[in-house]
Amino acid sequence: MTDEADQREARKDRRAKSLWRRIRQPIKDSHFFKNFVASVAVAYVRLVRLTNPMAKGSDDPSDGFIRNANSIFGLWHGQHLFMPGYHPRRDPMATMISRSADAEINALYVAKFGVTVIRASGGREREKTVEKGGVRGLIAMKKALDSGMSVTTVADIPSGTPREAGMGIITLAKLSGRPIIPAAVTTSRRKVLERTWDKTTVNLPFGRSAILFGEPIHVPRDADDAAMEAKRLELTRALNGVFERVQAIADGRATAGDRA
Repeated sequence: MTDEADQREARKDRRAKSLWRRIRQPIKDSHFFKNFVASVAVAYVRLVRLTNPMAKGSDDPSDGFIRNANSIFGLWHGQHLFMPGYHPRRDPMATMISRSADAEINALYVAKFGVTVIRASGGREREKTVEKGGVRGLIAMKKALDSGMSVTTVADIPSGTPREAGMGIITLAKLSGRPIIPAAVTTSRRKVLERTWDKTTVNLPFGRSAILFGEPIHVPRDADDAAMEAKRLELTRALNGVFERVQAIADGRATAGDRA
């Protein structure tokens, strides 16, 4: 009897798993589900912002964005997820997100903060060029800058070397004539997902937050390959510096006076 009972339970488990596989994908693909997840993420980020007062030495988020309006805000992958929650709605901002199904939730999430979403399917970025959908995205980002908007973009290449700037953001600065503003935000209580390639950081409630905007980096319109590579290295150093300082400020280990 025990063997028969075990077999019945095993059959029930198989049927349940089969049913879940059949309904899981339609749920994941539904706009309602994606919108629900995006709304929950927005609510969580707002909770983090509300329960993390700005640490001494932090820049003022609204002032930083408004003062640097019509610029390219550069961020590191994995450290950019909470930045929309600190962006003032009165500052027109756009960002580029791929057209992949997995990115749909991210697009809905960003839009709920009043950020204009540019959708572009991307090929991999090579050493000195941006290909396929990346080119279309680059053109769309330039048009946004030309219209007077700011744009925000991750500076390092997806699945590439983390915290090393790629050439895409440098190319955008060259074509648009607009400066790159290295930026970073964090909280004193945070969880780093160590197994992710970019060490994604999840900020947690009930601590202190800090945000920093670095000095503008200008890329001349006539910059040659060597000059653009120099600017790429300059941006990498600047973003790493801002990232390290913003963590020190949030953790109470430094103040704005340590910037130099």
